[in-house]
Amino acid sequence: MKWQAWYQATRPRSLTATYVPVALGAVMAWEADHFRVVPLVLALLGVLFLQISANMLNEYFDYAKGSDSQKTHGLGMILARGLLTPRQVLAGGIVTLLLGVVIGLYFVATAGWLVLWLGVGGTLAVVLYTAGPYPLAYIGMGELTVFFAMGPMIVLGTYYVIAEEATLAAVWASLPIAFLVANILHANNLRDLEADAAEQKYTLATIFGRRFAQMEYTVLTAGAFLSVGVLIGAGIAPFLTVAVVYWGREAWRLIHTGTHTTDAAQLHLVLVGTARLHKLFGMVYVGAWLVQVAVEKLT
Repeated sequence: MKWQAWYQATRPRSLTATYVPVALGAVMAWEADHFRVVPLVLALLGVLFLQISANMLNEYFDYAKGSDSQKTHGLGMILARGLLTPRQVLAGGIVTLLLGVVIGLYFVATAGWLVLWLGVGGTLAVVLYTAGPYPLAYIGMGELTVFFAMGPMIVLGTYYVIAEEATLAAVWASLPIAFLVANILHANNLRDLEADAAEQKYTLATIFGRRFAQMEYTVLTAGAFLSVGVLIGAGIAPFLTVAVVYWGREAWRLIHTGTHTTDAAQLHLVLVGTARLHKLFGMVYVGAWLVQVAVEKLT
C-alpha cells in the first residue's frame, strides 16, 4: 500500500537519532529547573521533520546520481524497488523540510536568535548532505556532519528552546550520542565500501581504505563509552550514567564483526546492530540521567 511505502521512505528505524538527543536536552532542561511541554513537543516535531526530509532527499539524490545501483542492502531503497516515484520522494523531502523550517522560525520568534543559527546549520546539513555539486556525503564529510547535526546541535537546541538559555554542558553531554550516531553512518559506508568506490562516492571509507574504516568504527564505538567516563569525572553527567557499560559487550561484538569481515550481508547486520546500540545506549544514558535528577529533586 502507498502509505506503507511512505512510511518506509521516512526510514523509521533511523529516527531514534532524533528521539535520543531531544530527550537528553529535555532532561538537562528539567535538571536546571526548566521544563515546558509545548516547546519540547514542537522541538521533537521540528527535528523529526528535518531528519525525515534528510532521509527522503538522500534517497532521491542517491538514486538520481546512480549511487544506489551497486547496493544490495540498506534502509530506504524505495526508488530502487519502484515503491514511489522520484518526483514523489523529492516532494516529500521538500514538504517535510518546510515543516521543520516553519517550526524553527516559530522558535526564532519565541526563544531567541541562537535557534536561527542552529536552524540554518541543520537545514544546510539536510540539503547539502547529498544535494549540490559537492554533496557532503560524497566528499568525506558525512560522519562529521552527522556528528554535529545529530548530536550537539539537537541537544543544545532542545535545551535552549525549553530553558530559553544556552549552556556549554549540553554540547559536552551530547558527545557520547554524537559518536554513536556518526557510527551508524560510518557502518553504512563500511558496508557499501566497494559499491561506493565503484560509483566514485568519496566517503572516508573509500578515501582511506578498509583498514582505516575498521579502525574508525572501533574509535567511534569506544569513544561513546569513554566519553561518558570523562563526563562523569568532569561533573557534567551524573554518576548513574555509568550504567551504559551494560552495553559494552554488545559494542565489543559489533567491533569484532565489523573488523573481521568484508561480507556485505554481515556488515549490514553490523549496521543494524550499530543503530540498535545507539538506541539502547541512548535509552540507558538518558534514562539514568533522568532517574538521578528525579531522585535529587524528590529528596
